[in-house]
Parts: sequence; structure tokens; C-alpha cells
Amino acid sequence: MSPTKPRSRAASAKKSAAAPTPVKHIKTDKGIVKEAPADRGTKLTLQRGEETFVIRDRLPLLPLRNLVVYPYMTIPLLVGRIPSVNAIEKAVSRDRILFVTAQKRDEVADPQHDELHRVGTIVRVLQLFRLPDGTMRVLVEGLARANAERFLWSNDFYTVQVQPIEEDENNGTESEALMRHALQQFQDYVHLNRRIPDEVLTTISSISDAAQLSHTMASHLQIKVPAKQKLLEAPDAPARLRLLSETLTGELEIARLERKIEGQVRSQVHKNQKEFYLNEQLKAIRKELGHQNEFSSEIDELQVLVKKAGMPKDVRARAMKELERLSRMSFMSPEATVVRGYVDWLAALPWRKATKDHLDIANVQQVLDEDHFGLKKVKERITEYLSVLKLTGQNKAPILCFVGPPGVGKTSLGKSIARAMGRKFVRVALGGVRDEAEIRGHRRTYIGSMPGRIIQSLRRADSRNPVFLLDEIDKLGADWRGDPSSALLEVLDPEQNHTFNDHYLEVDFDLSQVLFICTSNSLGSIPAPLLDRMEVIRLPGYLETEKVQIAKRFLLPKQRLANGLVEADVAISEVTLRELVHGYTREAGVRSLERELSSLCRKVAKKKAEGTLEKSVTITPTSLEKFLGPRRYLDTEVERGSRIGVANGLAWTESGGDLLTIEVSILAGKGELLLTGKLGDVMRESGQAALSYARSRAAQLGLDRWFHKEIDIHVHVPEGAMPKDGPSAGITMATALISALTNTPTRADVAMTGEITLRGTVLPIGGLTEKAVAARRMGMKKVIVPKANAKDLTEIPEEVRADLEFILVETMDQVLEHALERPTTKGEKPESKPGPDVSGPDDKTATYAH
Repeated sequence: MSPTKPRSRAASAKKSAAAPTPVKHIKTDKGIVKEAPADRGTKLTLQRGEETFVIRDRLPLLPLRNLVVYPYMTIPLLVGRIPSVNAIEKAVSRDRILFVTAQKRDEVADPQHDELHRVGTIVRVLQLFRLPDGTMRVLVEGLARANAERFLWSNDFYTVQVQPIEEDENNGTESEALMRHALQQFQDYVHLNRRIPDEVLTTISSISDAAQLSHTMASHLQIKVPAKQKLLEAPDAPARLRLLSETLTGELEIARLERKIEGQVRSQVHKNQKEFYLNEQLKAIRKELGHQNEFSSEIDELQVLVKKAGMPKDVRARAMKELERLSRMSFMSPEATVVRGYVDWLAALPWRKATKDHLDIANVQQVLDEDHFGLKKVKERITEYLSVLKLTGQNKAPILCFVGPPGVGKTSLGKSIARAMGRKFVRVALGGVRDEAEIRGHRRTYIGSMPGRIIQSLRRADSRNPVFLLDEIDKLGADWRGDPSSALLEVLDPEQNHTFNDHYLEVDFDLSQVLFICTSNSLGSIPAPLLDRMEVIRLPGYLETEKVQIAKRFLLPKQRLANGLVEADVAISEVTLRELVHGYTREAGVRSLERELSSLCRKVAKKKAEGTLEKSVTITPTSLEKFLGPRRYLDTEVERGSRIGVANGLAWTESGGDLLTIEVSILAGKGELLLTGKLGDVMRESGQAALSYARSRAAQLGLDRWFHKEIDIHVHVPEGAMPKDGPSAGITMATALISALTNTPTRADVAMTGEITLRGTVLPIGGLTEKAVAARRMGMKKVIVPKANAKDLTEIPEEVRADLEFILVETMDQVLEHALERPTTKGEKPESKPGPDVSGPDDKTATYAH
């Protein structure tokens, strides 16, 4: 509140002495108000019957929460706020008069003047009780309505300059009619509302003054504060009576409807009691006649389970109907077994059971950091997703799909999310699933039919909101039995899965509260409609430094514990771990690394079990060969000598990036192009495009126009047992081909990736991060990439960018200028950016060589 500060005592006294205040008369709810001069401020006189109240025009202020006080109303108040307590103390020490008004918002602890209603009530304190905790219980009586003209701060409480509200005396015929109509409505209201004692009617019936009658009736209405304040602010008694009639009309309709609902509930209770009594009699009669159902106890148990399951109304009706059928069947009937199993499934599902979410974002981040090293952007996206879920409370966001090579932590990320949120975790492996019924279930017409894996997993979790991991979604198959990926369209669509219908259950089950997470190694085999329902989060392969830290922090302690060792039994330094990563594993994830660490720990555990372990075993890089044998992986030696007809390409695989050497030999022949190395159709077409480009640029390259007619060109990509495909080897093939045709060596420290067109334009590719990591690992210094991929350079780890120079090119001429030791053409100088500050994801995908 920002009230105007009061003037000093001297100034007030001086003004009072200099100019006496004129006397005027004001008519109010209470009688005649007369202004009189005073030594400080103006005094007002309120006349009410034989009582006269002399008050000041500045009164202590008492704001009220969820309450409106009317004139003629006596009500106890519990006061606890310090300014309010001080205001009452001041009023009691002076004339026991203060001004009360309602707050506009109850939750405000210290209301400002604009948060208080201007129209309030002048009250007097009848009784005051001080409680031990410092609060007060005050009994006040409403005297007159008043308007707050000005709010002021006085010492440690608020005061307000008030102006009593005039109210014309109007007790004519219209006023009498309004009084009778309102009184009749109020009598009906009291009879329907049990919370108002009947004695109130006796009191109100004896009131003849319209203002007093309207205020008294308004004080007994069970309505909200805004409606009560509106009644208080009515200009006069007739207007207040009209407003009372409107309010009572609405309240009477509500009260009659409440009575009707109460009667319906009471009759339903009586009906249920009657049915229970008759059913018990029927059971007793059957027992006496010897017609007791063979498995009535089992039916009774199923009925109890159905009632406790919290099923929706239609599902419960279906279950009770099936139980009724079961009660009429023979115990030996095959159909009875089917019905019992069906009802048991319905009763066992978590229709209303759910775990409470713990969406503390800081705790989520801590759990993710505890379980996974690195993956900064992935963790950031997960915390963003959970933050939205915390704020909205709805799972309307797209389904998350973690895509990355094996062993990078996709499945364990799902477990971490469940642990951080406090939810149950369910995993369903979809690899090799070919039957649509695996997802939707079998119909009950088949012998041995069961619900699908979705419903089975929810029953296992015993929760309707688990974290549900659909593992290896790219490994789904399809045959004559149906397409499981099509069945997943409904499961993974937030707009449809609230009415998921399993073929076995034949009733709708709400999956909207389930947090679905999918994992995949690649996106190529996922159908487009299914992929459209998921938000893809890519998990790149770990760098060598990241693998070393993962082994040190997570894998080595885990394997020590699994093999019965303690920290003092075996020590492995970071240098040794780096050699283990580099020479004994070749993967994007860390599964092979964990197996090698397990092998080391087992050998130490054997010594400990034999009793020959005398001191801690320290494994060094030189002793790795003793424990694990010779190195399994040797870096491919890049040819450093004459490199005519050889170019370094970059490939993407499911286990990370790799260096791809392309060789070209020129032979005497008849113009044939031979492509070998188990190449796919797209890669073969890239070789054809490279040859066509070379032929179109024959003059610029210094070649004869018909050079291709007398030679055969053999293009070979080593490691012929591994399938290779994709368009991104185009510029590498063209570079190796032109190097062989022009007898120009290529640079050994340059690697490249990019698609080529017939006109020599270089098009963008995918998998740039993995390719850059591979180039750094193989000792490359420069990497030629399409200029359109500049946006993807910021996705590459900073330590990789620091060791490589990225050359952005748009045409094949620019590629040749940097890839060959001496340029064969004159092209524009391309941009060279070791680590440009650009951003943007790459949406292109491929299989081996992008």
C-alpha cells in the first residue's frame, strides 16, 4: 500500500484553530450523521434509534479475508496480522470504532489500497479476547456503510478517511412489495438450507425497516464474497432488495437441485441394501435346496476384485455381465474357463493405480549424471521434456525415440528417467516381432488367447503411468500375420492412445499417462508414419576420452564388485584404459570395453581365489598383452608415399565413423567401368557420376576428349566383405579417378565426404560428427565437407574441431584444389573454417558411406 502520510499534529491543530469546520447533516443507513469541529480532524455523529455514536472521519482499518460485514450484523473475527492487531488496539484505546472492508484477493497477506474494496462498514468492538499466540478474537457489530476516501499509514497500522454513504428513506408501496417478495423467498431459502437456523426467520419477520431487512437477509446468505460485496455496494434499500431477489432465485434453484440429488442418492442406497438382503436370502435358499453353485466362492472373489479394481463404468458393467454368465455355467464347461480368465485380466489391470511423479528437475539432472557420462545435449533434451510434463501435467508431447549405435546407453537412459521420476519401468523387446497380435492381443475365440504385450506389461507394472521402453523398434518385422508397426501407430499417438483397444479385452484402456520411449539403431527401417509420431534424439558414439572416463567411473567399479574384488586388488591407470579402448575395442558404445574389463578382473579374481594374490595388481599398457593377448585392432596405415589413384573418404556405420580408402586403377581396355568392394546401387551410381564429371571436364583436366574409349577403369573399395552404400563417397571417387587419369598424387592428410552431381556440385551429407571423429582418430589434418553442412559443425565435439581443419566446398573444382598435391584446374578458393560458430541439425541419413 502507498497511502498518503498524515499531516503533523501541529499542522492539524493550527488548521482547526484557524478555520472552524461547518456543520452539515447526512442521512445514512443508521440515522443522521452530523459533522462537528474537533481539535484533530472532523468528528461524525451517527444516530441509531436512541443510540448516538460520535466517531472520527479517520478510522483504523481492518482488512477482511473471505468475509463481508453488513450493518446490523454481529460477528466474531479472528485477527492475526500485525497491522490489523495494532488497528484494533488503537480503536479499543480510543472509541472502539474502526472501518472494515473485504480484500479483493484472499491470498494477499499484506494488501495494498488498490487490493481493497472501497465500500465497507463502520463497526464497533463489543468484546475483545487476547489469545496466547498473539492473535485476537474480536466481536464486532456493524453500524453503517461508508466509502473509503483516502488510505493513510499511521505509525504501525493503516487508517482510512471515511465518508458515510447516504441512503434515502423509502418505505412506500414499492418498497413494501419488494420487502414482502424478498422475505417470502428468504423463508423458502431457509427451509431448504439446513445450515441456517429457523430462529433467523423469527428475527427477520419482525423487521419493518427496508434497509435493516435487506442487510440482515444479505448477512445470512451462503454466497461468495464478490456477490456479498455487490449487495453491500447497492445504492439504496430498494436496489438491494431487487438484487437480493435475483440472488435468492438462483440460490433456490441450486438448493432444490441439491435436495433432488440427495433424494436420488438415498433411494439408491436403499435399493442397494435391498438387493444385498435379497441376494443373501437367495444364497441361503439355494444352499438349503442343494443347488449351491459349484464355484460360487470363486465368483464372489472375482466380484470383490472387480469392485476394488476401480474400472470405468462401461468396463465394470462388462465384467459384471460376464460374471453373471459365469454363474449360470457348469464348472466343467470350457467356456467357463475362458470367462474366468477374461474377468481375471480385467480385474488385474491398473485402471486407477498410478505412481506419484517426482519431477524435481535438479534431481533428474543429478540422476542422469550419475548413470551416464557425457551426452550433454541428450540430457538437456530429456530435462526439457520432463519440465514441460511437470508444468502441463500431460503427456501430449511426441514420443521420444533414442537413436544411436549399440552400447551407447539408450536402454539405461530409459531406466534412469524412470528412477528420476519415481515411476515403474517396463521394457518390451520388439526385435523379431512379426505378428500384429503381439501388440494388440488375440481375440478370445482362439484357444489360449492372451492380451498383447502392451497390456501384459501394464499388468506386470501394476501402474497406469510407467515409463514404457519399446526396445529395438527398428527390428520389427512383417509377414502374412500382420504388421506390428501399424499396430503401434495407435499406441504411440497421444491423440489416440487414450482409447487403446486390445483384441482380447475388447474394451478401451487409457494409455495417455504412459511415458513411451523407443530405441533404435537406425531410422532407415522404421516406417514413415510411425517415425512421424516420434521425436528423434540421436545418441552419437562415445569419443575415446569419454570411454576412458566411463570405464574409470562406472565400468571398472562395477566389474570389481561383480567379480568379488575390492579397489585395492586391481589398479588400472587412465593410460592403460586408453590403450585398452584403442587397441582392444572398436565400437561406438562401451559393451566390448566392459567385457575386456571383466576379463581383466576375472584373471585377478582367479589369483585371489587361489591365494596367490599377495599385493595389488597394477595393469600397465605393456602388461595388457599378457592378460588379453595381442592387440585386436591395428590402425590402418595411411599410404604416405605415392598416392596416385588413392583418396581418403569418410564413412558412417552403426558402430561409429570409419576411414574409407578408395583406389582407382587405369587399364588398357574398351571403356568399361568396373566397381568392386560389395558396393550398393547408390554407391555404384556415384561412381558413374564421377566418371561422367571427369569426361565433361576432360579439356580442363588436360585429357583427350575420347580418353575413356581405350581404357578400362577399375574402382575398388577395400574391406570387400563389408557392405557399403550411400551417396557421400561421390567426391572421393571423383578425386581418386581424376588423380589416376592425370597422374597427380593426392594429399595423404586430407579426408573428404560429399555427394557429387554431373555438373560437379557438392551436395550435403549426414553423419558428419561420426566421420569427423574417425578422421581425427586416423591422423587426418584436413576434412573437406560440403558447404551446406556448415550448420552441423557445431555438433562436433570441441576437442575434435580443435585438431581438424574443416574446408567447406561447393564445387568439385574446389575439392581438387585441396585434395591434390598440385591443382589440375583453376577453381574458386573455398572457405576454410576450423571451427565455425554455426548451428543446425543434419536430417539426412544413410547406411555405410553417406
